[in-house]
Amino acid sequence: MSNGETRGESLIISYLTLRRLVGLLGIALPFVLVVGGTLIFGVGQQSSISSYYYTPMRNVFVGTLCVIGFFLLSYRGYEPRDNIAGNLACLFAVGVAFFPTAPDGDVPPPAAITGHVHLAFAAAFFATLIYFSLCLFTKTSPGVPPTPRKLQRNTVYKVCGYMMAVCMLLILAISLIPGAKQALQAYAPVFWLEGLAVIAFGASWLTKGEAILADKVQLNFD
Repeated sequence: MSNGETRGESLIISYLTLRRLVGLLGIALPFVLVVGGTLIFGVGQQSSISSYYYTPMRNVFVGTLCVIGFFLLSYRGYEPRDNIAGNLACLFAVGVAFFPTAPDGDVPPPAAITGHVHLAFAAAFFATLIYFSLCLFTKTSPGVPPTPRKLQRNTVYKVCGYMMAVCMLLILAISLIPGAKQALQAYAPVFWLEGLAVIAFGASWLTKGEAILADKVQLNFD
């Protein structure tokens, strides 16, 4: 094997590892927040993932989002739009981390404004993740027919993308329908929907890193 081939294979492996790390962090985040908050700090389940900002798990929440953002910034795809999407996703992830959601209860005007900024960043972040799953990850190298495993991975990407979209629409409906948020408050629906969306995001990236449904013959970028 030539030095060029060795370097190319190492590059592919590093990209796959990067994608797997993004996926693992996404899947782990809701579980780490709940388990860590409960067992270490005695914090009850919060109304949303973002609400853990106001608990001792704040650094875990902010740190994980920043690491995910850095990895997304490092993402490189086939076309400039892939790279732009990664850069924007990084910006939105950091925005979610550093502009906290409005706390539960009575909210002073400055916190309310910050909360609206947080929601805007969160919506843009998930919109970008959905775009990754439905539009970017499903692409195939020009002139190269997709392998059977690639077609299976595309199915996973689509399921994850649509799952994130449905979760975001349900959260929006809960927020807009009068009385819905108060009626469902005891069940923490926003937390569960956010958690499911984040897990779908992680599963999509794990699949992109070929931790799931990897091609048997050779590594590739699809």
